[in-house]
Amino acid sequence: MSKTVRACLLIIGNEILSGRTHDKNLPYLAEQLNELGVRLAETRVIPDITQTIIDTVNECRAKFDYVFTTGGIGPTHDDITSDCIAAAFGVPLDLNDEAVKMLRSNYANPDVDLNEARLRMARIPRGAELVENPVSKAPGYRMENVYVMAGVPMIMQAMFQGIKHQLVGGKPMLSGSVGGYIPEGMIAEVLGKIQDEFKNTDIGSYPFLREGKLGTTLVVRGEEQADVDAAVSRITDAIIGFGREVVADEPAS
Repeated sequence: MSKTVRACLLIIGNEILSGRTHDKNLPYLAEQLNELGVRLAETRVIPDITQTIIDTVNECRAKFDYVFTTGGIGPTHDDITSDCIAAAFGVPLDLNDEAVKMLRSNYANPDVDLNEARLRMARIPRGAELVENPVSKAPGYRMENVYVMAGVPMIMQAMFQGIKHQLVGGKPMLSGSVGGYIPEGMIAEVLGKIQDEFKNTDIGSYPFLREGKLGTTLVVRGEEQADVDAAVSRITDAIIGFGREVVADEPAS
């Protein structure tokens, strides 16, 4: 059996917690990682508080194969992620010459435009490997198994595309689903028995309201297609056994 490779995403920023900014990085990263055979096992949203970031990074880098952070590496005073990563690893935060070169390439008149605030984005923990940013040039970086990336979705996605070849995964998670006009409470007991039968899968239920009728979408995830298909078949039979209509899958809300 292949090793299950697990990752954690740390979404850093008060703007996410306040609701002012809606995170779009989680679904993108989850999908991309799954294709590589890396399971996004946990996501945490944490504030711009130094000790919280340090403690969370240290906890998660010891617990997961990969840790990805988004947010907090911009030019303003509240962009403290790099300070915290350096502290978590116990290394200095240096003005990185290569990062400065990358930033200079983004400005027509770098001697004027590359001010002190923008130079904050070239402060990199000593020993880190830079992650290129083809959009706005300010780099991310990798410290051991921790990848530090921008919070802006377009930039984060470009950064990830540049580093995904470095990631070593196991088998990707496969999925199958079936929907039915059946309440969760009606199918819950038999669903538990099917889960016990197919222990190598994860089965989730997601209620929906369609055309004024309540129903449930049942999603099966696993590493082996045969297990997924067999579990979906058993769930389909269960829905029919209750005298309920099987319907086309509806995305979980």
